[in-house]
Amino acid sequence: MSQQKIYNFGIIGAGLIAETHAKAITDLPNANLVSIYGRNPEKCQKLAQTYFCKPCNSQANILEDDTIDIIAVTTPSGLHVEPVIEAAKQGKHVICEKPLEINLQRIDEMIAAHEKSGTYLGCIFQNRFTDAMKPLKEAIQQGRFGTITFAAVYVPWWREQDYYTNSWHGTWDLDGGGALMNQSIHMIDMLCDLMGPVESIKGFCETLGHDDMETEDTAVAALKFKNNALGLIHGSTASYPGQYKRFEITGTHGTVIYFEDSFTLWQFADEKPQDQTIREQFKEHTAKGGVADPGNIEYKNHLKNIAAFIDAIDQGKKFDLDGAEGKKAVELVLAIYASSQSS
Repeated sequence: MSQQKIYNFGIIGAGLIAETHAKAITDLPNANLVSIYGRNPEKCQKLAQTYFCKPCNSQANILEDDTIDIIAVTTPSGLHVEPVIEAAKQGKHVICEKPLEINLQRIDEMIAAHEKSGTYLGCIFQNRFTDAMKPLKEAIQQGRFGTITFAAVYVPWWREQDYYTNSWHGTWDLDGGGALMNQSIHMIDMLCDLMGPVESIKGFCETLGHDDMETEDTAVAALKFKNNALGLIHGSTASYPGQYKRFEITGTHGTVIYFEDSFTLWQFADEKPQDQTIREQFKEHTAKGGVADPGNIEYKNHLKNIAAFIDAIDQGKKFDLDGAEGKKAVELVLAIYASSQSS
């Protein structure tokens, strides 16, 4: 039996989400965290000490390190493009925190760079790896909803004013948007994954609950999917005290309401023996969620996301959350912004 390959990681970005990546990487048996770079030397040093890796004083030091196989990019969203492309030039795979970038042209350039170098570009959308997603996706694939008529996502979260004050959060240049591009994009990705392409959009975006914020803290969008189903998106960081995210899907033969990592409703016209088992297994949610505190998010699904990325590289197979897949949610968010601005 051949020995398991260990993949060496470097992290670029030393903010809050970098620690989530560091926890996940250090907990994986076939991953090893070598080094981390961040623009804030103090944060970088602290993370390096906590996770027993080397702090770097420049991005180039990590990118040019021949011992590193994979770069995790955890910088502000509008700064993803440079390290992702430079990593490709150095022959390194990249797992990039959501959103892949805030500009579609940049995303295309990132994808092209990795295609040219033959390296993998993967995205973090950890909600795809929640346990409840598997039976939901199977139910859709099996046609158990009949004709799907409606699907909606709700992300009624809360962020204090200091989250945006003197911060890159909620800026066009670095965040690329507000409640949709940063927080709700996880569930928007879920909508893209489960429902397919959108045919038409009507969006409204407003800043209603925060001061000195360039982008939206409240947004809604009505959708028509190419499969003719209708849909709805609600995203907010101005919904005190913050509530868990929700996905609803309904059709002529069934309805499911996904609430965080549980189901509050799982009902089909063609009841099967496994339905009661699913209702029992997923009747209570256990995730912390981060509805009001961005630091209060479990890392276990990041671990699954990164593990799947390593597995794809190891086996030479396509990664399900590659650059093209990661682009879809960004494309939809930008379309909502365009619709809102034209209203």
